[in-house]
Amino acid sequence: MKHSVIKIAAALAVFAMAGCATRPESISASYVSYEKYMGQECLQLITTMADARAQLAKFSSMQDSKANLDAATVFLVLVPTSKLSGDSAGDVAKYKGEVEAIETAQIKKSCKAGSQ
Repeated sequence: MKHSVIKIAAALAVFAMAGCATRPESISASYVSYEKYMGQECLQLITTMADARAQLAKFSSMQDSKANLDAATVFLVLVPTSKLSGDSAGDVAKYKGEVEAIETAQIKKSCKAGSQ
């Protein structure tokens, strides 16, 4: 009987942890074509990159907060709050993809930091 309770508790803990929000660094980038940015000049790409990185930082911070909250609530009530309220994983993946695409466009256009 005691072993059954332990097995059930362990199974519930594994199930609850599986539903937790993913850390931003573990989220893969979504594919975004660099062609989307090839019409921009190097200076525009620098500005666009700054905007994309700011959005990535914002959504990564939000996702990290969700992951931290999930860890706390799973410990207390065995239910990750992100399952109820959602998380920002999709936005993190999107902006990681945007950053990669802009970087590729900058390389293809031979842009240098601070160039026009």
